Amino acid sequence: MIHCPLSIFYLPSSITYFKKIRYPNNFVNLLLKRKSFNMLKKLLPIMLLFQTILSSAQVKTAKNINYAGNTEVKNTLNIFYKNDGVANKPVLVFIHGGSWSSGKKETYWWLGRNFARKGIVIVIINYPLAPTAQYEKMAGDCALAVKWVKENIENYQASGDKIFVMGHSAGAHLGELINADSKYFQQAGIKNPIKGMILNDPFGLDIFEYLTSAEKDNYYYDFLRTFTDQPAVWKRASPLDYVNNIKNPHLLFYGGKTYGAIKLQTPRLYEKLKANNIPVDIKEIKGKSHVPMISQMIFGSNGLYKAIVEFVNKFTQS
Repeated sequence: MIHCPLSIFYLPSSITYFKKIRYPNNFVNLLLKRKSFNMLKKLLPIMLLFQTILSSAQVKTAKNINYAGNTEVKNTLNIFYKNDGVANKPVLVFIHGGSWSSGKKETYWWLGRNFARKGIVIVIINYPLAPTAQYEKMAGDCALAVKWVKENIENYQASGDKIFVMGHSAGAHLGELINADSKYFQQAGIKNPIKGMILNDPFGLDIFEYLTSAEKDNYYYDFLRTFTDQPAVWKRASPLDYVNNIKNPHLLFYGGKTYGAIKLQTPRLYEKLKANNIPVDIKEIKGKSHVPMISQMIFGSNGLYKAIVEFVNKFTQS
């Protein structure tokens, strides 16, 4: 798996993009009447800034909160919420990807602001990474983060009874692992509080299968730092091995151009959940490879938001 920093913003040049942005009517009309495309291109950065200022005015952040009772940066989280006086909102805990060895919560500030503007409180977490930690420590700390949310999120206008977990890539693996293998929340001292799971291009749902059949390249040996060289450990680290424990609804996304293992294992999880009568939906995002499956969400108009918000609202009310 190849990962890159998500810091490059794509600026659309089509005028149809402006029609989707809610500006004061007179401002929109003025722009749409412009005949000079060059003028539009010059105005675009100003418009995007204007959009951000308008839509972010009510979004509040609480940063670098430790969820594990220590002083480690790797055990901190950031919260994004809309300070609109509405209590008991649903909350989404996001676990980032990065091959279990890279990534940090600060990268995904745009995810926090976009969800907060849509009425969902979002908590973006750090967790320990390889080579200083292996998968069980990572998963255990993710469970501690969810426990902290359960016990404290009411202070940020959300409900601890409306917790959803979303992960991308390795983060989706860790999220599903703590959801499916009951030992992690048992170790944290709580029952599984997750109302539903959103997996975005999940890597490692069957890490045993992957490491057994994968080419022995640099990525393979990098993953061994997280999962050891023991096949028995790979089995214990595979969420698909615990699929019969899963009771909560799932929303699954995978890219049409993503890694072969993801295109194989994500539909397999869907079929197993469906066979167990667990509410589940799956969406293939045509033309998307692995990193763009999350980086596309830089813009709040991205279609994944609509699907996720509808999923969260549906199972919050049920």
